[in-house]
Amino acid sequence: MSSPLQRALGGGQRSLSASSLYVNVPWDDRDSDQTSEGDSDSLSADEGSDFEDSRRRNMKKRAAKRPLKTTPVAKHPKKGSQMIRGHSQKESEPPASDLFDAVKGAKSDMQSLVDEWLESYKQNQDSGFLELINFFIRSCGCKGTVTLEMFKKMSNSEIIRHLTEQFNEDSGDYPLTAPGPSWKKFQGSFCEFVRTLVYQCQYSLLYDGFPMDNLISLLTGLSDSQVRAFRHTSTLAAMKLMTSLVRVALQLSLHKDNSQRQYEAERNKGPAQRAPERLESLWEKRKELQEHQEEIEGMMNALFRGVFVHRYRDVLPEIRAICIEELGSWMQSYSSSFLTDSYLKYIGWTLHDKHREVRLKCLKALKELYSNRDLTARLELFTSRFKDRMVSMVMDREYDVAVEAVRLLILILKNMEGVLTDADCESIYPVVYASNRALACAAGEFLYWKLFYPEYETRTVSGRERRRSPHAQRTFFHLLLSFFVESELHDHAAYLVDSLWDCAGSQLKDWESLTSLLLEKDQNLGDVQESTLIEILVSSVRQASEGHPPVGRVTGRKGLTPKERKIQADDKVKLTEHLIPLLPQLLAKFSADAEKVAPLLQLLNYFDLNIYCTRRLEKHLELFLQQLQEVMVKHADPAVLEAGAHALYLLCNPEFTFFGRVDFARSQLVDLLTDRFQQELEELLQSSFLDEDEVYSLAATMKRLSAFYNAHDLTRWELYEPCYRLLQKAVDTGAVPRQVILPALTLVYFSILWTLTHLSGSGASQKQLLTLKGRMVAFCELCQSCLSDVDPEIQEQAFVLLSDILIIFSPQMIMGGRDFLRPLVFLPEATLQSELASFLMDHVFIQPGEMVKGHSQEDHLQIEQLHQRRRLLAGFCKLLLFGVLEMDAASDVFKHYNKFYSDYGDIIKETLTRARQMDRSHCSRILLLSLKQLYTELLQEHGPQGLNELPAFIEMRDLARRFALSFGPQQLQNRDLVVMLHKEGIKFSLSELPPSGSSGQPPNLAFLELLSEFSPRLFHQDKQLLLSYLEKCLQRVSQAPSHPWGSVTTYCHSLSPVENTTEGSPQGYPHSKKRRLEGSSRQHREDISSSHEESLQLNSIPPTPTLTSTAVKNRQPLEGLEEMEEEGSSESEFTQRQLLSGTQRSRFLSAWHSQTPFNPSGPGLGNQLTRLSLMEEDEDRGEVETQHESGEEWQDLDKHSSPHEPGLDLLDSTELNIEDF
Repeated sequence: MSSPLQRALGGGQRSLSASSLYVNVPWDDRDSDQTSEGDSDSLSADEGSDFEDSRRRNMKKRAAKRPLKTTPVAKHPKKGSQMIRGHSQKESEPPASDLFDAVKGAKSDMQSLVDEWLESYKQNQDSGFLELINFFIRSCGCKGTVTLEMFKKMSNSEIIRHLTEQFNEDSGDYPLTAPGPSWKKFQGSFCEFVRTLVYQCQYSLLYDGFPMDNLISLLTGLSDSQVRAFRHTSTLAAMKLMTSLVRVALQLSLHKDNSQRQYEAERNKGPAQRAPERLESLWEKRKELQEHQEEIEGMMNALFRGVFVHRYRDVLPEIRAICIEELGSWMQSYSSSFLTDSYLKYIGWTLHDKHREVRLKCLKALKELYSNRDLTARLELFTSRFKDRMVSMVMDREYDVAVEAVRLLILILKNMEGVLTDADCESIYPVVYASNRALACAAGEFLYWKLFYPEYETRTVSGRERRRSPHAQRTFFHLLLSFFVESELHDHAAYLVDSLWDCAGSQLKDWESLTSLLLEKDQNLGDVQESTLIEILVSSVRQASEGHPPVGRVTGRKGLTPKERKIQADDKVKLTEHLIPLLPQLLAKFSADAEKVAPLLQLLNYFDLNIYCTRRLEKHLELFLQQLQEVMVKHADPAVLEAGAHALYLLCNPEFTFFGRVDFARSQLVDLLTDRFQQELEELLQSSFLDEDEVYSLAATMKRLSAFYNAHDLTRWELYEPCYRLLQKAVDTGAVPRQVILPALTLVYFSILWTLTHLSGSGASQKQLLTLKGRMVAFCELCQSCLSDVDPEIQEQAFVLLSDILIIFSPQMIMGGRDFLRPLVFLPEATLQSELASFLMDHVFIQPGEMVKGHSQEDHLQIEQLHQRRRLLAGFCKLLLFGVLEMDAASDVFKHYNKFYSDYGDIIKETLTRARQMDRSHCSRILLLSLKQLYTELLQEHGPQGLNELPAFIEMRDLARRFALSFGPQQLQNRDLVVMLHKEGIKFSLSELPPSGSSGQPPNLAFLELLSEFSPRLFHQDKQLLLSYLEKCLQRVSQAPSHPWGSVTTYCHSLSPVENTTEGSPQGYPHSKKRRLEGSSRQHREDISSSHEESLQLNSIPPTPTLTSTAVKNRQPLEGLEEMEEEGSSESEFTQRQLLSGTQRSRFLSAWHSQTPFNPSGPGLGNQLTRLSLMEEDEDRGEVETQHESGEEWQDLDKHSSPHEPGLDLLDSTELNIEDF
């Protein structure tokens, strides 16, 4: 009888050559999507081995050793097999837990633990081997053990089946996946034990056919089990065992080669010097090493073909990741045997795996191979076949996988010249602008090695220090400019600088070369190149000074290390010392170009301004102030003015010794602008006509003052009165140009805010507060008048300023101990609120066709307009949340949630969340109000006929579904809110009855279809009582229809407790599992029977979680509830359930159609018992008792309140006010 290992070695294997690999195998079809367990009975030619010759030579010798048990592996254990018990009762149990507990606790040295086991094995081989087997069984999480009797009398398949039946998998966790601190280190200890076991046995038991062959056979069988824990743990053990065997084989190969060299050297000696005894000894040693190597190769071949070939495509991604990771280690450590195309193909196929971790292991394994230049020659064929896949993985949806793919391509670029084509590289270049910083930096490193590094020239200084020559630095910046400008991939060089910072930071921090390029007269740079170079300069300075990436780029780091902070501080000092003398020169050269001056003025944000004092650089400060004044007077561009005002604000710090000098320069500049403003304003107010130059000059002066007023307190220049007079004239006569009105509004706004700042800091008099409020109210009236202006820019500016100032002067301003500001609190009147809402409808919620306005616009302009509309909507939503506007006005926003979700979805969702946090009940009523408004508008436009078939009505249903999802998973907490929403919705649907004598349905009846979207949020008992409430309401309809109304049928269908099984599933989607319900018939709802109560209670039980494996178990019924199997459910039972629910609905509709009174007994004992039983069913569920306090109060009200007390059960149909109609 042959052993399983021998059968695995001899079962129809065919060798595989590198040439047949790529000719006969359909590479593209071997995707990792085929993650099935595979068939282990037959192996294809693709699953060959490199150890065929040694296997054939070794088969005869291995057969003479101690035979293995004939244990064919059972791949699919029978489900009906009975549990085998009693085998170990008559014998002493093997110490199954000793070894497992020692490895789990890691209390002793692993080598000592293995040595103890070896001693016990030498004393008693059977018990020692059983202890080792039971260790692996316990490591799988199985509590069963293998006894000596089982080992002697049962085959491996029977043992595995017995262990499968004993496997307790209630939790789905096993040692490799179990949570908790005691299990976190188990996998490492387990792998270390396997490694140490092979290491300690490499000179003894490793070549004894009994223990290792039987262990390999058992692990192979377990790895083919249907139980995930067996498969996962045994695969990990087998792969780690294989890894250890590879290391032993490598050592044997080295020893054999060394022995061969010694033998050849001894044999080549002359007869007089040759030692026959030594020659014979070396020959015997070489022969023994050869035999050992063949033994090891046989084991490796069995493990590879018995475990790896099937498990690398396992359905479990963790198992696939283990296989690929270990295969990579084999290739790296024993490249002479494993770094062949017959093994590389598995990594190539698995590059297409669906799971992130598996793809990551593939890339990391390839990185180790491509990093060794000596191995790249063997990877040429593999690279040619899988290069396209590796390049495409740069765009992987998982960022860490994409990062590893880029790093792999960097190694290919460095170590395999000419492999990556220009097209391959061009597909990687755009990634330098990715939002993820790790991915962008990896792509930046690729760009650096591809384009920049080959052009560098270095020279040696003093024999030690290597410093780049100025020519090399200039070459670097010219290449950087060329790439950024010519590629046209992005508009902001800051992201390119950030991507290159980690690999080329030293070059980017060469501010001397940057500034010399900018200040050269014969630099031969175009206008675009100069602007780009200035942007690169500012970006590198900002990166060195602040140390964080640009806006919008995500990084996982929380902070800088002390070393990085030290480097950052040093760089800040260096750049400040270098740029302070050169900044006035740069401003003087580019002062005429607003696009270049604005970023240069931003450099002051990143300076260490104390250096002006400590290094005695005040003369350069004077030059800078002169250039700043010239720039501010010359330009009217908002970006330049804002940058200049902010730069002056940074210098106007009273703590600086030069503050007096800067303050004087500021006063001079403001005096100059104010005098010019007063002069030009008088001309405007007195003259009936101004030419364009005068209007432009006045508007530019006011823009400069507005920019200064934003950063500096200009109260002493008293700009409020002239600006207010100007705006008043614009409102009265309309003769003021638009260019002047916009900065005038801003100046008045800043004047009010600076006055408020002065009054908030000290005890202000009542007169001062009233004066400020009068100015604020007057300004609000001016803005309200501007809302109806013909110019949209004036309208939007007025809306933004008005929304901001209303929030500032809202009731929130008296919080924090500032009650003395109460006279300043201002709430808008109803007319102003109405105008704000109307403005929002006209300027924010507009269709794409309305935005074009008759001519095609560029994409960037449309994006800017979208940002402006989002800003307007955010201002209106803030007015709602701060209590400035009535919360009911939020319905104008919420009703556009679904239609404009792509543009404003995040803003509306945040507003809805905040509104629910403030008042859940009121927010629910607003949602219902939004649906009512939309329905009424649609009804007025199209009429009641065929309303529910219109596309607009379908959009309303989608909106209602989105509103229902916004309630979240807190079903019990929102119970009263959802019931209230249904009640109000039913009232609205029947609020208008059809005309007398008409057979038509009520015009609002289709609103019930919108309510049906909220039905999944109801409990069963709530649905029952809402059905009764709906029927009582429908009885008030004077004429009965000839056939049931479709909207009523749809709504009743959503309230059917049999059809809808989404309770306990807050997402509102039906469960996929089908349930067999107790009882074969349903009585009418007023007939409260025991079977009806039982079905309701069973439906309220949370669904049983799905099993995580196919372990054979005896099914245990859960309180009489039978689970129908996923694949074996009876079609007739499912059909019967559908017919049952249809019968119940038809009975309800027929009862309503015939006008039969529902529950004639009224609120009698039966009705109360029904409600009590339903509430007791809720109490039986522990989560309902303890989840929310509101649920407990609900139950207490239902059980203890008397019929005469107010605030009784809201679900009692006898308490619903029918007379409201």
